[in-house]
Amino acid sequence: MSRINREEVKRTADVHRANIQKRLEQRLEVARSKGDENLIRLLEQEMQQL
Repeated sequence: MSRINREEVKRTADVHRANIQKRLEQRLEVARSKGDENLIRLLEQEMQQL
């Protein structure tokens, strides 16, 4: 794989990870607003795995 391709793959992976984290934060905010303690706990665990 050429250097350019590796850089593109890394950039894409970084964007993908950022999108996942943003979506998790949004879901966590909704879970907190609803007081869903079980979902909050699960989402917090998922965020720690990132």
